[in-house]
Amino acid sequence: VQLQASGGGLVQAGGSLRLSCAGSGRTFSRVTMAWFRQGPGKEREFVAAFFRSGRNTYYKDSVKGRFTISRDNAKNAMYLQMNSLTPEDTAVYYCASSSRAILSAMRSPDAYDYWGQGTQVTVSS
Repeated sequence: VQLQASGGGLVQAGGSLRLSCAGSGRTFSRVTMAWFRQGPGKEREFVAAFFRSGRNTYYKDSVKGRFTISRDNAKNAMYLQMNSLTPEDTAVYYCASSSRAILSAMRSPDAYDYWGQGTQVTVSS
């Protein structure tokens, strides 16, 4: 299984970015797919996810209303549209997948089997 995240960059506060995650070796529509991020000196934290094959989406409270997770099953791809970015959103963003995550543990990095390499998002003030 390989995941590759892309789309990061440098943006001013209030701007937008769209991250992409392309995968092979696993059908995205059947597993839990998530975005995590890790800021400087911080632990990796949950950002957003689809739980297994469901359509429900889950978000970190601080990104609700600003970020939107989506997936294209035909392309085996996942996206994260990020709007109204703030300097606090600066981090390396990772996509991850899991076939074993349970709903109550979905926000923990330990629930995930495979990770993309990460893409840097930097938001300037």
